[in-house]
Amino acid sequence: MTLAERHIPVLLKEVIETLAPKDGGIYVDGTFGRGGYTRAILEAAKTKVIAIDRDPDALSAGQSLAERFAPRLTLVQGPFGAMDVLLAGEHLYQVDGIVLDLGVSSPQLDEPERGFSFNRDGPLDMRMSRSGPTAADIVNGTDEKELADIIYTLGEERHARRVAQRIVEARTHERILRTGQLADIVRKAVPRSKDGLDPATRTFQALRIYVNDELNELNRALEAAEKILAPKGRLVVVSFHSLEDRIVKEFLRNRSGMASSGSRHLPTNDTDANAKPLFHLLSKKPIVPADEEIAGNPRAASAKLRAAERTEAPYTQTPFRRVGP
Repeated sequence: MTLAERHIPVLLKEVIETLAPKDGGIYVDGTFGRGGYTRAILEAAKTKVIAIDRDPDALSAGQSLAERFAPRLTLVQGPFGAMDVLLAGEHLYQVDGIVLDLGVSSPQLDEPERGFSFNRDGPLDMRMSRSGPTAADIVNGTDEKELADIIYTLGEERHARRVAQRIVEARTHERILRTGQLADIVRKAVPRSKDGLDPATRTFQALRIYVNDELNELNRALEAAEKILAPKGRLVVVSFHSLEDRIVKEFLRNRSGMASSGSRHLPTNDTDANAKPLFHLLSKKPIVPADEEIAGNPRAASAKLRAAERTEAPYTQTPFRRVGP
């Protein structure tokens, strides 16, 4: 049994029901991971799937799945925020559905050498693509104020200033190069909460999001999705924390003509207040996992699924707003 066959992604049944794959359709799995959604799409109908992941390990692990479903599955390395460019490289310019499973994947969390987990000691890395600055580079090279801003803004950690101060103090004695080192520093700075959440959770989340530019990548992906989805094509997004969900929620409300007062996290369409909606919401409220799924997979507890269907309105370029401290 392959890794993809053993791994069951969050809200799998709900994702496939919402995406509604059809024979002859072309679908994008923008966050391939271990291929759970991709395999389910390919099994649901006689479809073609373009599976994207910026993690080379994920694509290496997916080779057996690609061979099994050849020629209907194509694996492509790159960021899902550039899916329109990546698909153009495959001579595809319009698709019938897109699914995005945001955040870190279970294999990345479970492998200490990837440096994502505060529960398993490993090198302080956190790079999904295995390229660019590591979390250790950020922790050891960022000044105290900026570090506090990163932890507060992207981790929603109210003790961010204290955490940044303790990090700066610790690194004057030795470089912080291990996840265990950082977790111990943060745990001494942040009181344990009544809900049992590990005090290191929010700081690690903030660094991971910053290292991988995840929120800006999400904005780019949403913008690319509205560009390449065919009329009646569906966008399905599963998020795991409030920052991601807020971006997806506001984006889809904006693009469906239900814009609120606006958000600093997403592109706007202010230049044309009378523009026709680009999406039709499939549900006003997010779909969440059933109690049975959460009991079997505690990581599913915070998951939210939002989805929308592309209208026939033509795509118009929209300005992109960068997110971050």
